[in-house]
Amino acid sequence: MSADSRMPQYWELMNPTLRALRKLGGSASIDELVEEILDDLELPDEVADIPHGEGSQTEIAYRAAWARTYLRNVSLVENSGRGVWAITAEGMQAGEIDPHEVRRTVQKYHRDRRAARDEEEDVPADDVDGDWESELLTILQGMDPTAFERLCQRLLRESGFTEVEVTRRSGDGGIDGHGIIRIGGLISFPVLFQSKRYAGNIGPDVVRDFRGAMMGRADKGLIITTSGFTREARREATRDGAPPVDLIDGQLLAKKLKELGLGVSVTTRTVEDVSIDASWFDAV
Repeated sequence: MSADSRMPQYWELMNPTLRALRKLGGSASIDELVEEILDDLELPDEVADIPHGEGSQTEIAYRAAWARTYLRNVSLVENSGRGVWAITAEGMQAGEIDPHEVRRTVQKYHRDRRAARDEEEDVPADDVDGDWESELLTILQGMDPTAFERLCQRLLRESGFTEVEVTRRSGDGGIDGHGIIRIGGLISFPVLFQSKRYAGNIGPDVVRDFRGAMMGRADKGLIITTSGFTREARREATRDGAPPVDLIDGQLLAKKLKELGLGVSVTTRTVEDVSIDASWFDAV
């Protein structure tokens, strides 16, 4: 059986999503949800790591986003602007749902709306920015490696790091630079970072090699990439007994650049809804 044939359809992820939210205490980040779904369905890593198109997102994460969108449209889950999803009281009590009934309900709702006006909700609820993210990641992947390192340096400075330097040297185990982060204005500690201008997902060997280069130099490491990380790489980054390595994938990098206004600007538009009161004219 091929890996593609083992990939569940988005509607097959609706009940696993609800189970995951119940198990995780009623709310979870997107990464936590996807990881719990993978464990629930016992999907192997070779399926979990299949990319969606040319971007950094995995196919399972993309389909899970669609599952959440449909569940939100029938009020079984809700989400905040901070990327946290929560199960509603209705969702908590729903038990196992019929995903095909959910699909029919949502699709009928959208058909009715399209009959009145063009519908904009044709992307996953937490992926509405996907077009600009893809465009930005394409630009980042085309940058000169040294320019991308300077961008990462600027990103860390804008995020509160001090004494950020790019120190890439041959034979340095992939370490591209270092900085100091201060917590609460009192405690500070050094952080080593590595920048990876990749298109394909990064595996666990990169994380292990980077951690090896960190030993004796810093207790915290950060890998920033334009791509994604395999499931095994994410497990390696948080392995018990080893110094933790934080992973910034392409999607998180794009969102952080947008948040800091680094090469990404946001324009807010006002949309008018105009209605005509025919009876008013009759009374003139």
